[in-house]
Amino acid sequence: MNGPGPWRARLDRLAREVAKFGAVGAIGTLVNFAVSNLLWHTTSLEAVRANVIATVVAIAFNYVGFRYFTYRDRDKSGRTKELALFLAFSAVGLVIENGALFVTINGFGWDSSLQRNVVKFLGMGIATLFRFWSYRTWVFKALPARETVASAESFLEEAGQAEQAEEAPERPQPAKAQRTR
Repeated sequence: MNGPGPWRARLDRLAREVAKFGAVGAIGTLVNFAVSNLLWHTTSLEAVRANVIATVVAIAFNYVGFRYFTYRDRDKSGRTKELALFLAFSAVGLVIENGALFVTINGFGWDSSLQRNVVKFLGMGIATLFRFWSYRTWVFKALPARETVASAESFLEEAGQAEQAEEAPERPQPAKAQRTR
């Protein structure tokens, strides 16, 4: 068999997807931290409100990065639906991230800059796992053609090899004698 097996090819594609998702996410994380810390230190906004603004800015940045870099090869036919799903799942991630911050500030009184950033980082980590799963599953769907064509080609190749192995020169069959009454 030539080339990597189907599982190896899937793992390679997943690794590339995770790397691209991570690259966009890393830059989005920097945007998120920069905006939130800027707002925390230069405005009188409540910490969670400032963080919500920062998260929304990062969501906008991430959509552009995911659509045109990470998932540029995915189905582009339903952009309105894609954007609506992206925003809905991003909103859930926003609630996860900012919910953690809200609970630690209001529930535990952890409101120093370091504490906010640590909790923000942890909340973002949990939200990122949810976003990765939801974006790849529901928002940026893979076009079925690539995997379908690959599996169909391998099936046809295997069927052709099996057919060649079964083909043997046909020998004439002896004629059956007819019975007479």
